[in-house]
Amino acid sequence: MRDYHQRWLESRLQDALEDTPVVLLNGARQTGKSTLAQTCADAARGSYLTLDDPTLLAAASADPVSFIEHSEKLVVIDEVQRAPELFLAIKRNVDRNRKSGRFLLTGSADIFMLPQLSDSLAGRMEVLTLHPMAQGEVENFQPGLIPALFANRLATDARPNGNANLAARLVSGGFPEALSRSRADRRQAWFDAYVTTITQRDVRELSNINDLTALPRLLKLLAVRSGALLNVAELSRAAGIAQATLHRYLTLLETTFLFQPLPAWHANLGKRLIKAPKTYLLDSGLACALSGVDTATLASVPHYGGLLETFVLGELRRQCAAQTSPPKLFHYRSAGGVEVDFVLEDMAGRCVGIEVKATKSLGEKHFSGLRDLQEASGKKFCCGIVLYGGSEIAAFGHQLYAVPLSVLWSAES
Repeated sequence: MRDYHQRWLESRLQDALEDTPVVLLNGARQTGKSTLAQTCADAARGSYLTLDDPTLLAAASADPVSFIEHSEKLVVIDEVQRAPELFLAIKRNVDRNRKSGRFLLTGSADIFMLPQLSDSLAGRMEVLTLHPMAQGEVENFQPGLIPALFANRLATDARPNGNANLAARLVSGGFPEALSRSRADRRQAWFDAYVTTITQRDVRELSNINDLTALPRLLKLLAVRSGALLNVAELSRAAGIAQATLHRYLTLLETTFLFQPLPAWHANLGKRLIKAPKTYLLDSGLACALSGVDTATLASVPHYGGLLETFVLGELRRQCAAQTSPPKLFHYRSAGGVEVDFVLEDMAGRCVGIEVKATKSLGEKHFSGLRDLQEASGKKFCCGIVLYGGSEIAAFGHQLYAVPLSVLWSAES
């Protein structure tokens, strides 16, 4: 798996470089940002500078203006959040020369969580997020599921690839380095080292908190709660962390992309809806590693449903990010407890509902949440599907379908 795989985001990145002076490619560490950025630098015959190099970091921090002053072709600056002084220098440089494709920055911290950085380049910079690899990127096909759902044109006679290797895909996740390791113990070792690096170096650089020993324990608790509504009071008791401190920790984990809560969908529907977010980690492989789950034990652990949702959400996020106008992702839950795991909403307010079930057969009861969402959203509702462990696509009424989970990594949509 060490061979280069075409990333779905690459075409959007190239489009952004053609009409925008500064492009920021952000996302968690080890998702492939550096590889993709180097590919762009090579294609443009530009330069590549990484601030993980101590000498370059010292130079950028000491004199940020000189560091970027003589750039004529594309300049890639990797891990730019390590030298926040660069943002103002880049702003001034770009204001003198608004030529497109001047700077490609990469960062492992969410710039929208660091407003002092994002504000300095407002109107001059486009931000794209690179997620861990999608299963479709591993299989080398282009994503078509999201447009098919919004167009309500699922082919009921299609037979997506089987679900036999679902457990292996879920446990491995999408980090390129983890995928390259065939042995489970070596993947576990990589994830252990990854968590240590993030919590002991990256988070420390972003915060003024000296004692971060509780962060790995908090991540483990989040892993077994993946897919549950965020209950700060309960999580605070379980972690033994004061609520004020817990809020700071969650913000830091979100800033480094490890913790990615899913907001509630609450369009103006004239009905009471739960507005609490659901808790999800970035990647199902990471969640499995943190909770000690492998392919042999996956189906028997109490939080299997949450891990499966984490896997599906990761795939949906990656497919959405590949779209020219990415839809937003939410969850739906009424005050009466009726829920839909995922809601996709496009810029026009149209929505798609997606439920996730591990079972290999479905009945009418599995569509109750989708029918509630369909009734609530009216003409804005495009399609609703239940992703399940079977092998057939079947219609369950107007705009409602049972769809194998394997459609997420099958070229047939």
